[in-house]
Amino acid sequence: MEEDLHQIINSCNYNGEEEEQGDPESNTLNQPLVKANRTLSSTPLALVGTKVSHIESLDYEINENDLFKHDWRKRSKTQVLQYIFLKWTFACLIGLFTGLIATLINLAVENIAGYKLLAVGHFLAQERYVTGLMVFAGGNLGLTLVASVLCVCFAPTAAGPGIPEIKAYLNGIDTPNMFGATTMIVKIIGSIGAVAAGLDLGKEGPLVHIGTCIASLLGQGGPDNHRLKWRWLRYFNNDRDRRDLITCGSAAGVCAAFRSPVGGVLFALEEVATWWRSALLWRTFFSTAVVVVVLREFIEICNSGKCGLFGRGGLIMFDVSHVTYTYHATDIIPVMLIGVIGGVLGSLYNHFLHKVLRLYNLINQKGKIHKVLLALTVSLFTSVCLYGLPFLAKCTPCDPSIEERCPTNGRSGNFKQFHCPKGYYSDLATLLLTTNDDAVRNIFSSNTPNEFSMGSLWIFFVLYCILGLFTFGIATPSGLFLPIILMGSAYGRMLGGLMGSYTSIDQGLYAVLGAASLMAGSMRMTVSLCVIFLELTNNLLLLPITMIVLLIAKTVGDSFNPSIYDIILHLKGLPFLEANPEPWMRNLSVGELGDAKPPVVTLQGVEKVAKIVDVLRNTTHNAFPVLDEAEVPPQMGLGTGAIELHGLILRAHLVKVLKKRWFLTEKRRTEEWEVREKFPWDELAEREDNFDDVAITSSEMQMYVDLHPLTNTTPYTVMENMSVAKALVLFRQVGLRHLLIVPRIQASGRSPVIGILTRQDLRAYNILQAFPHLEKSKGRKAH
Repeated sequence: MEEDLHQIINSCNYNGEEEEQGDPESNTLNQPLVKANRTLSSTPLALVGTKVSHIESLDYEINENDLFKHDWRKRSKTQVLQYIFLKWTFACLIGLFTGLIATLINLAVENIAGYKLLAVGHFLAQERYVTGLMVFAGGNLGLTLVASVLCVCFAPTAAGPGIPEIKAYLNGIDTPNMFGATTMIVKIIGSIGAVAAGLDLGKEGPLVHIGTCIASLLGQGGPDNHRLKWRWLRYFNNDRDRRDLITCGSAAGVCAAFRSPVGGVLFALEEVATWWRSALLWRTFFSTAVVVVVLREFIEICNSGKCGLFGRGGLIMFDVSHVTYTYHATDIIPVMLIGVIGGVLGSLYNHFLHKVLRLYNLINQKGKIHKVLLALTVSLFTSVCLYGLPFLAKCTPCDPSIEERCPTNGRSGNFKQFHCPKGYYSDLATLLLTTNDDAVRNIFSSNTPNEFSMGSLWIFFVLYCILGLFTFGIATPSGLFLPIILMGSAYGRMLGGLMGSYTSIDQGLYAVLGAASLMAGSMRMTVSLCVIFLELTNNLLLLPITMIVLLIAKTVGDSFNPSIYDIILHLKGLPFLEANPEPWMRNLSVGELGDAKPPVVTLQGVEKVAKIVDVLRNTTHNAFPVLDEAEVPPQMGLGTGAIELHGLILRAHLVKVLKKRWFLTEKRRTEEWEVREKFPWDELAEREDNFDDVAITSSEMQMYVDLHPLTNTTPYTVMENMSVAKALVLFRQVGLRHLLIVPRIQASGRSPVIGILTRQDLRAYNILQAFPHLEKSKGRKAH
């Protein structure tokens, strides 16, 4: 049955283009939702959000052509200082705007959800339970409808958390329309609607995406159609600097979600960034510091009662700095047990979520209406469960020794009356009939060992396991952090209750450790999660046991399947390059890999226009080696006819040449001033590869173009006998788009370049399609 499901998914028609059929890929994930071609260098499609898009690689390599070198030489100290000043200014603005938008989202969610819960409480007080359900479910359906319609109709890339696409972008994959103004606006409004609707999803993932959208828009001077033409912005008109800004944006987003500045920096370093350096560390830290200042000011204002129903909600804060926790050597056993449970449950969650996402893909392919109906169905199911299940719980008498008001039917509080008589509260309603942030605060509460019964905690845990699987994947902005925290805190608190007098650790702390273990078991993060939870709890005494739990949970989870973000990356078909090459890649050389590809297409240093037009029309390559006849001294003994590799020219630059009609009537090399007159250096950073609207006359076809000034004269090259594993490490760490293969022996009449490697050529799946015999050695270790 499962194989049939895979075949259905892989045979689906995307945008009218049917994908090629084939055998399942032999790994734990089987096939991606958008199946790759069997050819070694395929041009893939991938899901970006919920939209099928054409994927290209980014140019993180510095293009050292003559124009760049001239501009670099003539830059004054003032211009260098402008560039550095603008980097820090953007880092500050990223933090400022991310903090303000996070404030807006928190205020909107808490007030919308607060008034909805007050209205429901009014009907509960009158014992009009059916009317209360209709108001509760109707409000949630309306909010979900707004979020879903916006994502489906206006910005499909705003659906989901956005973190896998951000990881892919920082890995060198261009994700179209992912960081646009429309996407950001829909993400903000959609997050408010989806979270206020009580769906089992968080705003943490969307805040990371929003932070990166802010960073990208600042770097490019605004939306695509309304960009600022400010002269200073030209320094950031390249993929390298935009990558740094988006890294700052991702750190600021995590900081805004958890008020965790150091945790945000470490999240960017550990989870999303492929490339890192010390200067980037300082700027991301500066961005998160600005976010914290903004949120601190916002909390001060709200504490004075100027934020409506915000109160203590909206920011997951579990401050236990005033609580003194004690634990002994005997407590290590339950702590280790929490880590093992978190690793097992985290890997199970990843496994079942993988199946659910495949199923949802089948439904979403049926059209926009089905996407909206799926979201509304999940919303209705969630509303009925949140409202109906508390009727199954027993009413608990209020403890008169507790200072907090009991019972209450207000928006928040630890003791919801719900249907109970006066003087009693429903512990399950306290957890379910509230916002997700307040639910976390309630279940994390310390010194309340008897507040929640074991039966209510079991119902809460099972419900959020179901909702966590079926809510993620609908067409709304959604985050994974909060659902996992809610599930983990439930089994953590249950384990604390079962330990009873055996342990001295508070049940609230067990809930915190359970949430941390499940996050590590599913997301496979350790250092950043440890710091995030320390900054949330504001208590360094928790550091040792938190570290133990995270390390055990990650180790156990890794033994079963990849992290949840890696699974989503694969399902979406994004060609992400992992840090560690497969062991069998050392058995294959890049020369053999190049032989499996079509012959490399080269151009001469001074090339005919007709040849350039023919190459652009008949190939989809994004770069071409530029060759010249070498002037070799006789004493070198290479003979006549030797050819040298001048460099590599990008397709976008060839299109730019044709559009500007920079043609020569005779075959000659141009002077330096001729090029600078026609091509400003910053203009070459723009991507312009649309060749369809270029009209070349027959007389122009016979003219020539001097490609030397536009050619990158220092491309990265590897010897043909280098292993694929070593080439992959170089390709990923430097952030390349093209890697040239050169022969070991330079001989007269032999081409100095025998192949070009791209991202697709270095993917394990594509290599195994071209070299099936390597399948047998996948599990062997390299000697």
